[in-house]
Amino acid sequence: MSSHKTGIMVFLEFEQPIEELFNELEAAQKLQEKGNADMSTAIKELEDKIKAKRKEIYENLTGWQKVQLSRHPERPYSLFYIEAMCHKFVELHGDRHYGDDKAIVGGLGSMEGQTYVFIGHQKGVNTKMRQYRNFGMANPEGYRKALRLMKLAERFNYPVVCLIDTPGAYPGIEGEELGQAEAIARNLFEMSQLRVPIVCVVIGEGASGGALGIGVGDRILMLENTWYSVISPESCSSILWRSWDYKEQAAEALKLTPKHMLEFGIIDGIIKEPLGGAHAFPEEMTKILKKHIKKEVAELMDMDCDERIEQRIEKFGKMGEFSVAELVE
Repeated sequence: MSSHKTGIMVFLEFEQPIEELFNELEAAQKLQEKGNADMSTAIKELEDKIKAKRKEIYENLTGWQKVQLSRHPERPYSLFYIEAMCHKFVELHGDRHYGDDKAIVGGLGSMEGQTYVFIGHQKGVNTKMRQYRNFGMANPEGYRKALRLMKLAERFNYPVVCLIDTPGAYPGIEGEELGQAEAIARNLFEMSQLRVPIVCVVIGEGASGGALGIGVGDRILMLENTWYSVISPESCSSILWRSWDYKEQAAEALKLTPKHMLEFGIIDGIIKEPLGGAHAFPEEMTKILKKHIKKEVAELMDMDCDERIEQRIEKFGKMGEFSVAELVE
């Protein structure tokens, strides 16, 4: 991903026109601060130009550009949202079988009088933390920790909120030795019949079984600049073309954007991001996310438990399209 920094902001390659305007704005603001000239009119014009250019660019994003935005180094991760939304959050650790996976975080959060169990992938905010969090790629103990917290939620009748942001489950041999496939499959089975409401939100990358391991719920939502697919564009490109050079074509062919997911019936809604993306306005994005979570959970809590589970199972059972070919004699 090509990106570079201006001031305190990181710009992606396709945001270059915005970056140029920001450079001009910074220069005008410095002149204003020095008091050598009145730059207020120029500053206002540049701010309007930035807003207009952002609107132009962000209304016509390609699939690959949305993938790039989902990986933006300044994009908020699960812990940021959880701690910003909650009056109090107590993180819980360990799967009670093997260990504590730092790639998945979870615990109890109090949000305006209601207790939730939050679970989410965590990538890390710098190089050291990304290594500590294994870049958001969970091992089996991460999914087992998530399931333990879901069962805790069920015991005390707390709604579950899952925040999805992973390039995939950890593909190393250690994960396979500890039962990666079984851990994810167990979560799918248990989440499909959990007796409390589950709201899942893709806040960044939603890749493969790593995402699906905490992705079965009554409501599946995606932030506007995210993606959800069985495989990443780079991996798809390397399989089909033996090269990463075709990742942009792969992103379009995979139809992995929120708009496509909604059309296919995979998700229930798209949460609009502030103009410029969640990374540009994290506090505003937090307020929007909180509003949607509260709304969905309130609706689900009013439903009969058995009816809610039946609808959840039916929802996932209807996913996918197929046709049956008639045998011609």
